[in-house]
Amino acid sequence: MTHNETKFMDSAIALAETLHFTKAAKRLRISQPQLTKNIQELEDMLGFRIFDRDRKTVALNDAGRAYVEKSKLSIMYAERAFQAARDAMRDADTVLFVGRSPYTDPFLVSTLQSVQLPLYSRLKLELTSQFSFMLIDEVLDGSLDLAIATQPPESSLLTTVKIAESPFYIAMSKDDKLAAFPSVTLESLSDHCWILFERRLHPPVYDEITHLAKLKGALPKKIRHITAPEEAFPFLADGECVAFVVKAGALLLSRNGVTVRPLSAPELTLRTYLVSREDNESKLLSEFVRAFMRRLSVPKKDVQRSLPLGVRRSA
Repeated sequence: MTHNETKFMDSAIALAETLHFTKAAKRLRISQPQLTKNIQELEDMLGFRIFDRDRKTVALNDAGRAYVEKSKLSIMYAERAFQAARDAMRDADTVLFVGRSPYTDPFLVSTLQSVQLPLYSRLKLELTSQFSFMLIDEVLDGSLDLAIATQPPESSLLTTVKIAESPFYIAMSKDDKLAAFPSVTLESLSDHCWILFERRLHPPVYDEITHLAKLKGALPKKIRHITAPEEAFPFLADGECVAFVVKAGALLLSRNGVTVRPLSAPELTLRTYLVSREDNESKLLSEFVRAFMRRLSVPKKDVQRSLPLGVRRSA
């Protein structure tokens, strides 16, 4: 990028975030007339306005939003390019920023961490945890190179590769009558209180559960909402409720009087994907994803991936 291009991007971003010429100029440590000149020159170069403004107000229009979004990505990638060059000179680590849900299958995380690339001997993964829908936002804004996400939204801006498919699990008291069966159906849960993750954490999955339950006439006594599996434990141990959880959550809860059973509902299969930006052309990322997929395709006979689903036998 040229100096002028960077100057124009910085000016547009600052004004878009403050919607105030004086505040934006102060942030950039330039004069207000200079900021006004930068914006005018940028709009002259583009051939159209990206800010709608009068004497009192400043507003970003649709063209401006598109320009600012791409500008932020351009600046971020430029900064990473400089950092990568400096790191190479110092023989420093090569870093991939990877996000995952805190309840991702531990097998997928350990496989991810075991990937080694001969051409990147000092590869380092920076792992962060966030709920799936928030992970997608961080991939789109460039904060993450890659994410492991459950049922991400469809978008032409994303590239997705399915890496796992699994059922929901139902956590319950070991004394619950349903604990005698190897799996449970939605209909069999009708006379129970249900514990579900809050809808805001993954609206499509939440809506799939409640919609299918309504279709099957499987209506709970009541619904409690949680943000972490551990919050369900007090209501499970005393037999008051059953909880809908993913595999990692089931592993956390399967203790001290609580057991889990797979939910027999093919319509509610959870699909997990590797997600990256469609326009991310990083050779490192491409090599890493291919190596990860190769590792997933190799059977791991020595890895215990099952849950403790012991079934109580009737007398």
